[in-house]
Amino acid sequence: MDVLVLIGRILFAALFLGSAFGHLGRTGAMAGYAASRGVPAAKPATVCSGLLLLAGGLSVLLGVWADLGALLLAVFLVPAALLMHAFWKESDPQARQMEQIHFQKDLALAGASLMLLAFFAYAGHDLGLTVTGPLFDLG
Repeated sequence: MDVLVLIGRILFAALFLGSAFGHLGRTGAMAGYAASRGVPAAKPATVCSGLLLLAGGLSVLLGVWADLGALLLAVFLVPAALLMHAFWKESDPQARQMEQIHFQKDLALAGASLMLLAFFAYAGHDLGLTVTGPLFDLG
């Protein structure tokens, strides 16, 4: 089971780490898009969200307080869904559909992150192939 969980952590974290590098490496472009979606203080928000993605993604990937990392990813995903993918504001049917897909994807990933939080916290130190045990004790 440990190897399957490690493979899952790698695949899950890859999405967020790629996004983190986008936020931090192309901050201007990402902030411009965030501003166009109505995000206040778009540049600082882009940097902060990039750091949140980086910390959460690395935490899950490396197994360093992976439960906290999963929580950080959920903390990013829910506001991102609401602020960046507000499909209900779109008048164009195609744009509305695309934003709705992204909104649902972000909420599904937030749900998966919360499940990982519970899994890592419950499995505790029994889960192998991690650097540390969980920060939270839900057992």
